[in-house]
Amino acid sequence: MNRPAPVVFDLDGTLIDSAPHLGHALNRLLGEWGRPPVGDAMLRSLIGDGPRLLVERGFAAAGRPLPAEEVESALVRFLDLYAALPADPASVYPGVPRTLAGLAARGHPIGLCTNKPKAIARYLLGELGLLPFFGAIVGGDSLPQRKPAPEPLLAVLDALNGPSAGAVMVGDGANDLAAARAAGVACILVSYGYARGNPADLAADRLIHHFTDLPDALEAVRRDPPHPIRHSHPAETDNDLGC
Repeated sequence: MNRPAPVVFDLDGTLIDSAPHLGHALNRLLGEWGRPPVGDAMLRSLIGDGPRLLVERGFAAAGRPLPAEEVESALVRFLDLYAALPADPASVYPGVPRTLAGLAARGHPIGLCTNKPKAIARYLLGELGLLPFFGAIVGGDSLPQRKPAPEPLLAVLDALNGPSAGAVMVGDGANDLAAARAAGVACILVSYGYARGNPADLAADRLIHHFTDLPDALEAVRRDPPHPIRHSHPAETDNDLGC
């Protein structure tokens, strides 16, 4: 029998709702710099392109952009504040542990491809009881490239030590879709994450509204796989560091 296809997941907005923790750390940072906090709705519109852009956008949303010479120190402080927060079991989206367990029981190799720093991602997965499901993790600081480039996704597939034919990337936004398309693998998006605009407009291979819908979506992709053509991907920037 053919080995079940690898499934590679994004983290924020796909497996966990990290917005409350990110918001707490960002607002602590803004307070230390003498800026007002940002509200939840505003915060969620800022997430998705890494902590550097989150910090820069947060300061702009709080009324005044951060001077360029202060960005690096603010980013380091933000990551320290975020890493110090305890993991919240309530942040795991409904059905995630049960669905991951089912995929693992059926023999799917499972990986994580996130723009969040690898150490923080591993810590969160461990504290939330999800780490044993993952055979490979690549973070935003693991390689010179980050999503939407395909290299991190390809690195996860290589680390899973098996054939990548039929692999699927599961995420919540344009970076995940672009990485999958550039890597020549299928992409399933969730509708409940941090995508800007309507996720249905991103033209993924499948769109699911509940994580528990994933097994059926994987089977649908298996029956009707996309053409395995690698596409060009956007030029990498230093801003896409990881959330």
